[in-house]
Amino acid sequence: MHRNSYQQHYGRLISMSMPCPGVSPADLLHVARGQPRSYWESARDGIAFAGMGIAVELIAWGGNRFAGIEQQARALFEHAIMIDEHEPLAAPRLFGGFSFRDDFVPDLAWADFPPAHFVLPHYQLVRVRNSFWLTLNVHAPLSEDPRTLATDLREALLAQIDRLQRVSSSPAARHSSGRIVYPMPFDQWSRSVERIVQQIRAGVLKKVVLARIAEASFDEPADVDGALAHLERRYPDTYRFLFEPRPGRAFFGATPELLVQVKGDRVMTMALAGSIRRGATPDEDERLAAVLLDSAKDRHEHQIVVDEVRARLTPLTRHLEVGATGVMTLSNIQHLHTPIDGILREPRGVLPLVATLHPTPALGGEPREAAMRLIGELEPAPRGWYAAPVGWIDRRLDGQFGVAIRSAVVQTTRAWLYAGAGIVAESDPQREWDETNLKFRPMLEALGLPADGYR
Repeated sequence: MHRNSYQQHYGRLISMSMPCPGVSPADLLHVARGQPRSYWESARDGIAFAGMGIAVELIAWGGNRFAGIEQQARALFEHAIMIDEHEPLAAPRLFGGFSFRDDFVPDLAWADFPPAHFVLPHYQLVRVRNSFWLTLNVHAPLSEDPRTLATDLREALLAQIDRLQRVSSSPAARHSSGRIVYPMPFDQWSRSVERIVQQIRAGVLKKVVLARIAEASFDEPADVDGALAHLERRYPDTYRFLFEPRPGRAFFGATPELLVQVKGDRVMTMALAGSIRRGATPDEDERLAAVLLDSAKDRHEHQIVVDEVRARLTPLTRHLEVGATGVMTLSNIQHLHTPIDGILREPRGVLPLVATLHPTPALGGEPREAAMRLIGELEPAPRGWYAAPVGWIDRRLDGQFGVAIRSAVVQTTRAWLYAGAGIVAESDPQREWDETNLKFRPMLEALGLPADGYR
C-alpha cells in the first residue's frame, strides 16, 4: 500500500536507535546505492545525517505546499514513539525540499521532484562529532504495541550495523567523459540583464536574480558519490546535501547559504549577496575582500537582502539582531555575509519561517512578486528546486534549511547545473556573466566536467 496521508494519520511511527561506531555517512550512502538516499551535513554544527530507503513519504503541491508539509509532518510525529532513546539527534527526522516557484510543474529535468517532497528514511545515520548512531524507522498500525516490535527492531538494527561496518566507502575514480552545453548565449543574457536594469532605473524593481543553466551528459551514470566526496574536500564549510527519492534521480550540492534554522524559540538566518573571486595569494585575497567591502554596487545588492530579511522577520520576533557585515571566503569565491539571529514570539517550528523567507532577495529579487514574474519571463527553463529551500525537519518540527545553490540535478547519465547573479542598477552583463562562471565551478569540478567557463 502506498505511503499516503491515510497511513500518516492512522498509523504510528516507531523508531529505535543504537550506537554505530566507525560508520560514516558515506558508508551508509555506499550501501544504499540503488535505493532512495538522503544526506545533510553542516560542518559548522559538527553534525551529519544520511538516510537509506523510505519509511514515510510526504508530498504537497501549490502555493500552500509549506503548510501542507507542516500539517502532514505534525500528524506523523504526533504519536511517534522512540524506543530506548539515548542520543536526541538520533531521533527521526524528515529530509527534503521545495520548488523555487509555487506554480512549478515538474519538467524533464525535475520529473521526480514535486513542488514539496520529504522522506523519513527507513535507516538513518547521524554523526555527532565523534559519535555515530543508527536509527530504524517503521510505520506501524496504531493498534500495534511498540513493545512487541522492540526485539525485531533491535535485531534488524544489529544486522544493519554489522553490514555497514564491513563495507568500505572509498569512492571509485571519477570519470571526466562528460559533455556540457550552455543553452543561454551571452547575447541573450546581456539583453536580459539590460532589461532588468531598465526596470530598476524606472523604479519598478530594486533587484532581480537571473540564473543560467549548464546541461551535461555522460557516457556512464554520473558519479554522485564521487562528487559528494569532492565537495566535502573542497567546500567543507558549506551545507552539503543529497536528496535522491528514486535511484539515479538525485539533487545535490554544497551551499554556503543558510535560509533558516529554528531550535525552539531561536531563529537563525543570514544575508549572503555580493561576490568577488578568490586571490592567488593570501595578500591578494585580502585585497579582493577589501574591494568587495568597498564596492558600492555589491554593498547595495547586499543591503537589499539584509533590509528585506529584517522586514520579514521583525513581526515574528520579539528580539532580532543583525550582525556586522563581513566576507565569507570559500574555495573559489568570496561573498558579503551578514548573520541575523532572533527570538520568536510564537515558536511553531521551522516551516512557517521557510514560507516567510523564501525566496529572499538573494535568489529572487525585490519586490518579490515583480521579480518572480520577470524571472519566469527571462529564464528559458524552470529552476525546479534550484535556489529553493532544502533541509530537514525533526519531530518537534524544528529544523535547518539551506538555499539550494551550487547544486545540480542528475538523471543517471544527464545533469543540469544552475548559477545565478544578482542584477541591480549598476550591473554590467559581462561582470555578472563572469560571476555565474565562478558559481558553476564547484559543481562542474565535482562532476569531473571542464570548468574553464564559456564566453
